[in-house]
Amino acid sequence: MELFKIFDTQDERREYAGSAFIEIQLCKMPVDTPIEKIVSVDAIEHWKNDSLYVVDLNMFYQRYRDVLVDGTYNNLKTGPVDIYGINYYAPLKIDDIISRIRRMQPEDYNILADWLCKAKSCNGFYILGI
Repeated sequence: MELFKIFDTQDERREYAGSAFIEIQLCKMPVDTPIEKIVSVDAIEHWKNDSLYVVDLNMFYQRYRDVLVDGTYNNLKTGPVDIYGINYYAPLKIDDIISRIRRMQPEDYNILADWLCKAKSCNGFYILGI
């Protein structure tokens, strides 16, 4: 079973499994945007076509909780990935995350590592929990 999926359309996503996904999304806000705005619930728009969607929540958490550390939450605290909330990873963290992914090689690691390379040209990325 694949751990990650990219959908070409929102209809395809809805047909596949509705909204029961963790969404890994590019942050397209300007680099000088204050962190409070970046992690604001009101600033998040879900269900982007260029997002990477997590198909198996439990497997993702088990395999990636030690890889996806130091994300910034909506309350501005940092910690390991929270599969039920907002996690923001700044551009400066991406190379370290990719290095950990390639070293630890969790399930479908190449898919996530390749996708994260796109986040380098954006203002980082989000992991948006269910």
